[in-house]
Amino acid sequence: MTNPLLAPIDQLIDYAQIEAAHIEPAISQLLEQARAEVERIATQPTATWDSTVTALHNATEQLWRAWTIVGHLNSVINSPALRDAKTQCLPQITEFSTWLGQHPGLYQQYLNLAQSEAFNHYNAEQKRAIELALRDFRLGGVELQGADRQRYGEISEQQALAAQRFSENVLDSMDQWALYVTERSQLDGIPEDVLAAFAEAAAADHKEGWKITLKMPSYLPVMQYASQRELRHTLYKAYATIASDQANQPELDNSEVIENLLRLRAEESQLLGHTSFAELRLETRMADTAEQVIDFLNDLAQRALPFARQDYEQLKAYAAELGIDDFQPWDATYVSEKLRQAQYNYSEDEIKQYFTEPQVLNGLFHVAQQLFGVAIKPTELSTWHPDVRAYQVLDATQTLIGYLYIDMYARAGKQGGAWVNSERSRRQTAQGLHLPVTYLVCNFSSPQDGKPALLTHDDVITLFHESGHALHNLLSTVDEPDVSAFAAVEWDAIELPSQFMENFCWEYPVLTTLSAHVDTGAPLPFALYQKLLAAKNFQSGMQMVRQVEFALFDMLVHHQPQGLSITEVLDTLDQVRSQVAVILPPSWHRFPHAFSHLFAGGYGAGYYSYKWAEVLSADAYAAFEENAIPLADGSRNTLVAETGRLFRDEILAIGGVRSAADSFHAFRGRQPSPDALLRHSGLVENAA
Repeated sequence: MTNPLLAPIDQLIDYAQIEAAHIEPAISQLLEQARAEVERIATQPTATWDSTVTALHNATEQLWRAWTIVGHLNSVINSPALRDAKTQCLPQITEFSTWLGQHPGLYQQYLNLAQSEAFNHYNAEQKRAIELALRDFRLGGVELQGADRQRYGEISEQQALAAQRFSENVLDSMDQWALYVTERSQLDGIPEDVLAAFAEAAAADHKEGWKITLKMPSYLPVMQYASQRELRHTLYKAYATIASDQANQPELDNSEVIENLLRLRAEESQLLGHTSFAELRLETRMADTAEQVIDFLNDLAQRALPFARQDYEQLKAYAAELGIDDFQPWDATYVSEKLRQAQYNYSEDEIKQYFTEPQVLNGLFHVAQQLFGVAIKPTELSTWHPDVRAYQVLDATQTLIGYLYIDMYARAGKQGGAWVNSERSRRQTAQGLHLPVTYLVCNFSSPQDGKPALLTHDDVITLFHESGHALHNLLSTVDEPDVSAFAAVEWDAIELPSQFMENFCWEYPVLTTLSAHVDTGAPLPFALYQKLLAAKNFQSGMQMVRQVEFALFDMLVHHQPQGLSITEVLDTLDQVRSQVAVILPPSWHRFPHAFSHLFAGGYGAGYYSYKWAEVLSADAYAAFEENAIPLADGSRNTLVAETGRLFRDEILAIGGVRSAADSFHAFRGRQPSPDALLRHSGLVENAA
């Protein structure tokens, strides 16, 4: 039987044929082949670009693609068999990765290249690739000796296993929790389309009534609309205690996993000569020191706190008008939605009727074409689930430049949240061009009653955000994968394209292409758009300090010379909240236990990136505002092709060939300024 994971690198993967039984044989075979080839490369008498860098890619590219696919499938169609297969291979993969990063012979070959006469004649991509490789060798422990080298390998394996366990505990804790409601009155206030989904979920379990889960399309509407306060409290507590000691699933408690990860990360940083894991991570970031990041976050907090406190007092006052005198955190989302409706005379549910998924996707593709000159067209490819759709990405000459898979809906066995990953980056080889293959994953509500799926405006923003990541990979003109966007752009700048794309979701000419009422097909009315825009910065102060809270907590727990106990972790969070939060959760709240960004998603000591890159993205979008075309109805068209082409050439296409700071300067002609972010967020007096 042919193993689909062993398909040649220049062929597309037959996802529908992949089974858990394929994983271990494929990974073992590819590991063996790669190891033998690396040894050959490392012992060659003379290093050249082709005999070293090109040969190393040829040796490992198929392995890393197969492992990316395994991780991806584990996230989107998780099953016991898939999970076991990944767990079985994880130690081998981690050991190989550590061995590769510490290989003295391979390191010497790259040093020889850097010191050779030929280096002076390499192009910018080649020089950057070698410089980054030498940096990564050092950060990978290549200079460690003896017991330290062995311990580094053990730490790497233990971290990988702990991160996987963290992710699995969160997924299982969410999937195993459900609330079945049999009395319709308990669901008062929840929109009918949401109730239909709840009823369908209960029927699928052969139960009467309605099934509520902790997946976001189920959880959020309850918190927004359910008039039954006790129901909101039940959902809030279940969500706030996922994978923790406060849930009734002790085997899924992430307390020990968090302690282990923090201890291992601190030990890793000490081995590599750094005072903390945060300082280690900042070796590959735009920011220089943890103190610089903390100062940046504290400055944002101080600017936002007066607005956040105003937001909170307004919320409490309105809660009292609703008869809620003892305002609690599980009331916040509900009261916010009621206040929004009262202030701006619209509801999220009303807006949602205009954002049908097919129209939103068509509108997104229109924006990409207007800005960047690319067409995104459906194509028939093998997928991992019937809901997944595949697309070809074509440039202005109708030349194929990449493939995009979109997986939109929440389901059991699928990790929550939204993300983008790359199965394969663009690479120019002697045999031809390998085109990028990109996954875009969301967790939206699925279609109901024969109608298309309806997205909230926040969902639309999420989709545009992820499309920015996808386009960063798909529009690359970089020939060397080592300096592609996802491989080489500094982590605290990687959110620039994604946050940049969000801005278009607030422009009326764009929204008319994104919207078509589910019943009438009419676009979003201008009057309703004006209400939406007026509410854009509704509670933006509270939103800003909440993100600062997450980022400060992350930086502080990782800027330690050693690990922390779970009590110390929670104490740190409490200290941060006392400084920057305006809504203080109850003592049983266990937010860190499900904070997968930090403990399973690569954002450890990096969550500040969202705010750091938001400064860059807001300033970048200001260039489109400055060049916008005025329209007869008084609105403006920010889909300016000339500015879009510059953004594509200087930010998206260039990947990590140069530093993110240099790329931003090439686009904007100056250093970034936070003024646009504060203006867009309404955190300045008389903000437009």
